Parts: sequence; structure tokens; C-alpha cells
Amino acid sequence: MGHRIGIDVGGTFTDFVLVRPDGQLRLLKTPTTLGDQSRGVMTGLATLARAEGGDVEAMLRETDLVVHGTTTADNTLIEMNGAVTGLLTTAGHRDEIEIRRGFKEDIWDPAYPPPVPIAPRRRRFGIPERLDARGQVVHPLDENALRDAIRRLRLQRVESVAVCFLFSFVNPVHELRAAELLRAEAPEIRVSLSHLVMPTAPEFERTSTTLVDAYVGPRVSRYLANLEDALREAGFGHELLVMQSNGGIMTADFLARRAVAALGSGPTGGAMGAASVARQVEVPDFIAMDMGGTSYEVCVVRNGRPTVKSFWNWQHRYLIGLPMVEMHAIGAGGGSIASVEAGALRVGPESAKAEPGPICYGRGGTLPTVTDANLVLGYLNPEALCGGDFKLTGAGVREALDSHIGEPLEADTVAAAHGIFRIVNANMANAIRRVSSEAGLDPRGFALVVYGGNGPVHAGRQAEDLGIRRWIVPRSAPALSALGLLVADYVVDLQRSYITPADRAEPDRVNELLEQLEAQARAELAVAGLEGEAVTVERSFCLCYPGQNFDIPIPAVLSAADGTRMASEDVAATREAFHDHHDALRGYALRSEAPLLRAVRLHATGHTPKPPAEPLPPATTEVDEALVGRRPAFMGEGFVDTPVYDGERLERGHQVAGPAILEQRFTTIVLYPGHEATIDAYGNVNVAISARRT
Repeated sequence: MGHRIGIDVGGTFTDFVLVRPDGQLRLLKTPTTLGDQSRGVMTGLATLARAEGGDVEAMLRETDLVVHGTTTADNTLIEMNGAVTGLLTTAGHRDEIEIRRGFKEDIWDPAYPPPVPIAPRRRRFGIPERLDARGQVVHPLDENALRDAIRRLRLQRVESVAVCFLFSFVNPVHELRAAELLRAEAPEIRVSLSHLVMPTAPEFERTSTTLVDAYVGPRVSRYLANLEDALREAGFGHELLVMQSNGGIMTADFLARRAVAALGSGPTGGAMGAASVARQVEVPDFIAMDMGGTSYEVCVVRNGRPTVKSFWNWQHRYLIGLPMVEMHAIGAGGGSIASVEAGALRVGPESAKAEPGPICYGRGGTLPTVTDANLVLGYLNPEALCGGDFKLTGAGVREALDSHIGEPLEADTVAAAHGIFRIVNANMANAIRRVSSEAGLDPRGFALVVYGGNGPVHAGRQAEDLGIRRWIVPRSAPALSALGLLVADYVVDLQRSYITPADRAEPDRVNELLEQLEAQARAELAVAGLEGEAVTVERSFCLCYPGQNFDIPIPAVLSAADGTRMASEDVAATREAFHDHHDALRGYALRSEAPLLRAVRLHATGHTPKPPAEPLPPATTEVDEALVGRRPAFMGEGFVDTPVYDGERLERGHQVAGPAILEQRFTTIVLYPGHEATIDAYGNVNVAISARRT
């Protein structure tokens, strides 16, 4: 086996993890190139190759796997700079995307603005056509009206079109004909068909998901094509793989055709990496928190697996109806900008990003950020960031804190910096409270798994605020999202509509649909060289009670010896399992009422070899040998002369009591008073907080 490389592009830094054939890891962080992320990726690969003592061509020729987590789709929605997009839908339904089921993010603000429209009304066209719920043609497709709409879309220089006709997920005949006419009369326009993007009801969710796919698709496709070409020219001879929002990886070609599945790609890799580390230390229930330079993501994990949510996934104010690892993100990172508004201190969501970055980066930044505050508070070593490759400067930091924060609040420099530190911690702790309370969970029963370059500086105080007694910093925490890409499996998640009362579902029809889905999934995975026993399949029914808007996936009961075909009693048993699950999830079950079957779903996993995790040998040195100095650090009541340890020299079994600072190559771990860290068998830093601190 050759090298394996994970690459996660963030808003400030791009993270790399190289796994050598012997299982040893090398981490690297380089600044993200915002204009063209592929340029930064290739620059980072060249730097990684030099660190390995060779050139990038030789390294990539010996590399079997490159897995990428990209923010291209997310950034496109955040910045609203995607393709000029149009929508073709059934006549009378072109405003459905703006009605949004009446959903409003802030119901208490009557002036809360609607989202920026992906397709303004002038680029949305209702086409006379109609199918019924069984897929029968009620009104034939009006091809003259469709041709006229295409002509008007071309006049508006539309680059991408979403096609979403009623009940196309039952019978796609009209969408397929629309695609034929679009390709014949406007071959330059990219086409997203709803029956391929999200082949199921409800209508608004399908329209929104397809529209987002059309909007981000051209930019995602161009980026992945540019990166694939650059990798190929540099000697890489395999398929580029990309993380999907459902927690699995797939080929870049697959993602180019279904670009909406790349939303949340990078943060999802972090959740998968955190789950892998938690399994090592036997922690099944935890909260994964990733604090990078621009954003902060939180994911609640129970029984070792992140929650995958099928519907009602709002991403940057648009709904995505595809399975996604449930993450909550806020604008809180090292680059988050602090300001005073109406006499109150505010931190984020605006970020200095990589360019110009915080003031202490010395790249022209003029506004104070969280990283600037951490430098003033003594948590960061200006000479040791990124192992000394990236030095910080104090020039202009105190002056900016005084002028932008201190003077408006009548506070000194340290108070201003500590205020920024406390506000950003409160914002992040509130994000954890939100995700845990929405799931009906008490965060005190969970551990924190902390990663990202900035997370370990702040995690201790957040844990105290939340009453959490244990937090863990993985050995590869600064680039855990990149490592998580390498532990993920290939995943193809497909479903096919079948609308019928569940007690009338025909086993033969169910089996026919599941066989079609399995054949499609195995064909997709065969491209990646995964066949036979390397692929496992999970089948489920999407069920709800009549009148409910959203269904629940319930694993299909399979009693047959081959475990693939369903009999009548299996359908009945699956129906009963829905009642049980609904009762556990929502507190009631209507057992006298037949649930509605809306779709059958198939989740295919292509299993990949994982980087080995060999236990480290016991320590051969005393912990004091890792002590490299002391410096004043703010510990709540004032500055404390704090011991500083070289985190790279700490070994298995070493214990360090706070207050203390552990400096690793790409991150800094701050232990506050009452915190005690132990290096475990895999090099992770396990921190326990004494009861009096929580």
C-alpha cells in the first residue's frame, strides 16, 4: 500500500494529513488561497513532499488515495456567487421556492429579510404539464412553452437550470424530455433534474435541493476538474475522492454530477475523525467541536455514530432534503472580528479569514480578532505557531484592541482581550447548548472531543461553562478533519418513491425497487474498484403517519435466508417497527392507523482500509523533560506564571496539571486551574476537570 493523503480546505488554513505505508502520520497547515483553492492545495502538496524529502511528482506517484473535503459549495452559498440559475417547474408552482412552507428563521422579527434568491422570479418559468401521484400523464408537456422558456433563459445568460416537475420522482418522462430540449437548444447550460438529485417528495424540499444543486454545480464542477487536472499533471494516477455531506466519500465525477452533496464536506470529515478517535478511547457519547480560523462546528455523537438527518437540513438559508451529518455551525474562529455595537461587545460572525487575517499575522489586518486577543492573554507563543514556520507579531495588536474595543468600553487592553475571549466562548457554548437541547440531551453527560487549530485554547473554559467533566484533544487535532477523510468509507445513498399505505405495500414491487437501487449503487461503487464483499447494503422504508410532512427511515426487516428479499411478514414487521420508533422518538404511536410508505431507501457502503492506530510505548522520560519554559498567561483572575511544555515530547502516561500550556506543532492546548491532562495510549490528550471547577 502506498501513501494516503487527506486534504481539508478551510476558510483560513488548508489542512493536510499524509499517512505513510508504515502508518506514521505527517500533518501540515498552509494558508488557504481564497481565489482558487486548488492552487493552495497544490502548493501545500509540494510543501508536504519537501518535508518528506522529495518532490511532489514522486510523492503522488507513490500515493494510492487522495481524499478531499471542500468548502466550495458552502462558500458559493455563503457568498451567493454561484451560477446564473433558472428554474423550470410545473405551471402554477414557480413561487413555491419563495413561499418556503412559511418558514422564517426568526419568527419574532417582522422585518427579517428573505434569503437572496438563487433564481429571481424573472428566471422561473411554469411550464404547462402535469402527472398525477401515480405517474400517469394528466396534461402532456407543452414543448412550445418549454422552447419559449429556454429562449428567454438564454437571453438572460442563464448558466444552469433546475428542472422540477410535479411527481417526476414517480415518472421522470417530462423532466427527461425537458433535458433533451435544453441540451439541443442550449448545450452551454448545465441541467439539474429533480428526479436525479432528490427522487422523492415533498415538493418544496425537492425544488430547493435541486435549485441549490444547479446554483453550486458549475463552480463545484470547475473546481474539482481543475484540481483533478493538476493532480494528474503532477503524477497522481487514481481517482480524486471527495467527502459527501452524508459522511461517506465518493469520486469527484460523482460529486460533479450531484454537487449539492458536497455541502458541509469539510466539517463532516471532522465528525468522522472525531468518532474514530472516540472509539479508540471507548467514549461512545460525545460532542465534537471544531474551532478553526473562520467557523465553529458542533456535532452530537451518540453510540459512536454521528446523527444523519434526512430532511429539514437548512444550509445557508436554503433547505437541502438529502441525508446530511447533523452539524451546527456559527461564525466563531480565530479570525472572528471583534467590534463594539451600541455599547456592547460583539465577536463574529465576520472573519478576517486568511487574507488579510488577524493583525498578528502581519499581512495587513487592522481589525482585532480572537487570535489577537489570545496572543495578548499569553496563550499563544508568537515564535512557535506551526512549529515556528509561521511567526506572529505583536505590532499594532494592542493599539487596535485599545482603539476598537478598549476606548468604547472604557477598558484597558487586557480587559478588552479577555472580553473577546469570554464572548466567543459564550457564543460557542451556546451553540452546544442549542444542539444538545434540540435533541433533548444534557451536555453534562457527554465528553468533548476538541479539534481544529484554535479549539484546544478555548475548550477548557467551555467545558466548565457547560458542566462537562472531560475533554479530549486527539493526537491529530489540528488536522482531524483531514484525517477523518481517510477513515471514511465510500457511501451511495439512494431512494425511490413508492407511495402507498404500508399495509398495502406489495413485496414484489418493494423487492423490484430495492434491486434496482442496489444495482445502481454497486455500479457507482464499481468505478472506485469496490465490489463483492467490500460492499454492504442497508435497506429501509421511509414511513410516516397520514398527514405528516416528513417521513422516518426505518430499517427493513429481512427474514429471508439470503437477507435481500422481503416477504409479506417482513413488510408487516417493518410497519410495526415504525410504530415503536415513532413512540420512542416523539412520545406516541397510532398503532390503529396504517402508516404511509413514501419511498424505499438503500444505503450502500464500500469499506476502505483504515490508517492503523498502534498503541504508543510507555513513557521512557520524566514529564519535566518536556518543560521548555514559563510565561505569563491570563487564568481568569489575572496573569499567572504558567509552565509551558513541548507537547511533541510528552509521552504515554505523562500527566500535567493546570495551569499549564502544551504547545504542539499546529495547535496550543491551554489547561486552566483544576484541569489535569493525561497522555493516553494513542497520544491523545485526555483532560479531566475536578468537580469543584464544574
